[in-house]
Amino acid sequence: MTDNISAVPTPNVDAIELAGTVPAIDMSILGMFMQADIIVKSVILVLLFASFWSWAIIFDKTMTFKILKSKTEKFESSFWSGDLLEDLYNRIKQHADHPMAMIFVAAMYEWKIPGPAEKSRLEMKVGLKERIFQAMTLSRNQAMDKLERNLGFLATVGSTAPFVGLFGTVWGIMNSFQSIAMMKNTSLTVVAPGIAEALFATAVGLFAAIPAVIFYNKFSNDLNRFVHKLDDFAGEFSAIISRELDK
Repeated sequence: MTDNISAVPTPNVDAIELAGTVPAIDMSILGMFMQADIIVKSVILVLLFASFWSWAIIFDKTMTFKILKSKTEKFESSFWSGDLLEDLYNRIKQHADHPMAMIFVAAMYEWKIPGPAEKSRLEMKVGLKERIFQAMTLSRNQAMDKLERNLGFLATVGSTAPFVGLFGTVWGIMNSFQSIAMMKNTSLTVVAPGIAEALFATAVGLFAAIPAVIFYNKFSNDLNRFVHKLDDFAGEFSAIISRELDK
């Protein structure tokens, strides 16, 4: 009886365990990056650099507009306080460091330049108004060029980063199909790494694009409001100068 029991064949436990074992795959963010091929790695690195530079621009513009708002409100308070414009001009002409003050200083500088004695009063008045208008326009445009700097990069990242990430996605899926064809195996073990790389590239593209779009729209709206404020100030100041010239 004992001999019959011992003669019954037993399953090979070691073989079953080995057959069900799958190779360990590191599915962490760093692991997916390290396992990706050179094309997907390049896409991810480009998107990460774009995201880093976008956030640097975002922080810089946020602080710039915050400081600009504070300085503009302080200048407007001084301008409309009733003090003499020449006193305000003499006080800030050496350190006009924001657009509204720059417009004011440029206009006052032209106003204080004496005209040629041989010209008539009307000719002097017309020429002075033209010079003041041109000086204010030039100062405004220079200030706007400085404030708009690097906003184009945010717009570019917001519009192109998803497509760059999509390129990495397509490339990762192509690698997955190639692995299936080479290994003749459709299990998740073969397909998962390539799909994970593809989705990771998509995620990085969205991570770069979404903040860039949001803050580009915000800064554009802030800039448009500030431009309207500068235009209103320039119009009001021109009216003040015209009244002074008519006296």
